[in-house]
Amino acid sequence: MLKIQVGHSYFLRYDSKQWERGKPYPPLATIHIAALLRRMEHEVTLFDSMLADGVEDYAAAFDRAGPGLVVFYEDNFNFLTKMCLGRMRDAACRMIAEARANGARVIVAGSDASDHPEPFLEAGADAVLIGEGIGALMALVDRLERQPGIDREGWTEGLPGVATIAGGTTRITRIGAVPPDPRVAGQPAWDLLDVERYRAFWQARHGFFSLNMAASRGCPFRCNWCAKPIWGNHYNQRPAEEVAAEMTYLKRTFAPDHIWMADDIFGFHVDWVSEFAAHLDASDGSIPFTIQTRADLASERMCAALAKAGCAEAWIGAESGSQRVLDRMTKGTKVPDLVAARRRLGAHGIRVGFFIQLGYLGEQLDDLLATRQLVEMAAPDDIGVSVSYPLPGTKFFEEVKAQLGDKTHWDDSADLAMMFRGAYDSDFYRQFRNLLHDQVTLQQGAADLQARASLRSRWNALVASEQAHRTETPTLPSPVTSQGVALPLA
Repeated sequence: MLKIQVGHSYFLRYDSKQWERGKPYPPLATIHIAALLRRMEHEVTLFDSMLADGVEDYAAAFDRAGPGLVVFYEDNFNFLTKMCLGRMRDAACRMIAEARANGARVIVAGSDASDHPEPFLEAGADAVLIGEGIGALMALVDRLERQPGIDREGWTEGLPGVATIAGGTTRITRIGAVPPDPRVAGQPAWDLLDVERYRAFWQARHGFFSLNMAASRGCPFRCNWCAKPIWGNHYNQRPAEEVAAEMTYLKRTFAPDHIWMADDIFGFHVDWVSEFAAHLDASDGSIPFTIQTRADLASERMCAALAKAGCAEAWIGAESGSQRVLDRMTKGTKVPDLVAARRRLGAHGIRVGFFIQLGYLGEQLDDLLATRQLVEMAAPDDIGVSVSYPLPGTKFFEEVKAQLGDKTHWDDSADLAMMFRGAYDSDFYRQFRNLLHDQVTLQQGAADLQARASLRSRWNALVASEQAHRTETPTLPSPVTSQGVALPLA
């Protein structure tokens, strides 16, 4: 049996925008790995950096745990990990160095580490898992248990999907995206979390308490701006009965007021959602929950099943009101689908949010105004506005990497800088975002002629100024559609 400390490096304190937003969630993937290692009969502790004051908290946690092996396994369900934020990478490297200095072996896994293992290896990690890395992790743990004194090269020798330093050089064996590993199953190790600290934070900021769950891993759709360094286009759905049992457990054990379903696409099959609803009804286990879904999945049957299960809010990846942009994204949805999905969900009492993406390659003013029109027509209850952000491993990144210079990542999610030459400068997109938010707010309230006139005047002023915000040589889309990931402006 090994003494293993599992952790991650997302510190809410290091992300000013998310700290202000104040909606922290436990690291699901991290505590799933903790549960897996416990099933392998190892002694497992957790360092949860989400609500820690900073990296300085790590030393005491390490001393209390006294691990021989540390596994920094980032939360693949948290979209912020895809951003590869500079402050979180720095934090990870500092903790790696501390763990190594205190004699522990170190394994690292996550989107940033998969794309760029070198900084983590240079900080002292013995091995970086490429992708989800479950098979490689289990093999490394088994080897270390059998041979505690094994050297690094012997420990990692011959394992696919692992990056390490051998003979002074980085050795990487990539295996490509593989389906979610079925050995990550059942409930995560909820008992390792300080749930009461999360409850106190939520109650102080919002007056209610929310926890997170995931009913699936991965996404089978092929929107060509979306970076998928962990599961590619693979998708694995947990049994409906198992997910209902976990929600029932959370309700009875922690009594949250709300659940955030962290799936990229929740439900997917209407029969699965119907079965999920039936199990929740039988156990009295339903908690109001929020999901992410697609417009073309929101059939009448699906909306009814979601409502029966307790879905209170659904976020749809609308992206754009321009069909030209949606087609260029290979989104697979039509603008009328977005309006119809919003109305069907709303008719069943489900709040609807739209994710909107600005600045996609080739987008012009008429495309942006079509997005404004979509928000007017569909009248979503809320919106989240994003800009395209190139990440390594995508064709989008390859197209624009020459423009990135030294800045290839945001420091935190409030950085808000356009990383490549879009049609407009960052200030234009920020103003457009702000007006979209104001429009949604106005649409939710009582008609106010003066407020409507003011908003119309500000829209007119922004459109009139668009030439002053145009980029001199914007990047044009290549004949082969680009890939990237959209990340939040707000």
